[in-house]
Amino acid sequence: MVGMTTREAAQLPPASARAHSFNAAAAQYAANRPSYPPALLDALEELSGRPLAGARAVDVGAGTGIASRLLHERGARVLAVEPGAGMAAEFRRALPDVPLVRGDGNALPVADAHADLITYAQAWHWTDPARSVPEALRVLRPGGALALWWNVDAVDVDWISEAADRAGRFFGLAIPAEKRKAADRTELADPSGRLAFERRVVRWSRRVPLDVHLANIASHSAFLLTPQDDRTAFMAEERAHLLKVFPDGVVEETYDVQLLVAVTP
Repeated sequence: MVGMTTREAAQLPPASARAHSFNAAAAQYAANRPSYPPALLDALEELSGRPLAGARAVDVGAGTGIASRLLHERGARVLAVEPGAGMAAEFRRALPDVPLVRGDGNALPVADAHADLITYAQAWHWTDPARSVPEALRVLRPGGALALWWNVDAVDVDWISEAADRAGRFFGLAIPAEKRKAADRTELADPSGRLAFERRVVRWSRRVPLDVHLANIASHSAFLLTPQDDRTAFMAEERAHLLKVFPDGVVEETYDVQLLVAVTP
């Protein structure tokens, strides 16, 4: 995340507060967060070894339904799992025909051996792998797949790197350029090593109005929990910076989707 004034980075709210912060901003999240490219779903089918059409998919941490919608449109039989009331309400408004249950990845409200596929889009990092890995293995049928993915800012693009620097200074985080590249999350996905993940990176971009870009940034948990005056001041300065790069007011965001897929025995 682009992300913290010389307010101390150590003062970040706990993960639970950051996770719950999305509920009050669910509509903003749904309207402005990026989706995922078709190539990601192609890679998911390749690495999982089966088509999405007809697959029983459990989309955990489904949020407002960005990934669930794509899976559903590919023909998967999707069951969404979402812990937050605000996000679940926005999901149901957007995807009334896709079933959703309240719960989280540490204790899935799903029967044993139910799923061909379990997906976590931007959500695995909110779980405790010591609990969420056994839960995934319980819910997956033999030969089923666990898929995790994240949209990550492409910091090798100059303007994105500069924006990351500005956000880092805002939050009191000094990240050296050589360390700014997104880390390989394979080992973090399952520190126990019970799952053998294959990794794929898919680059893509979208062109959006500057207001959408700023609202996307503001929908991240660290900003949602930042005092309103500080957040407003940062976004005003960011708008001025970006209008120098994109004078027509249309921003080209570039992402690397990191996809990890593990197939069960």
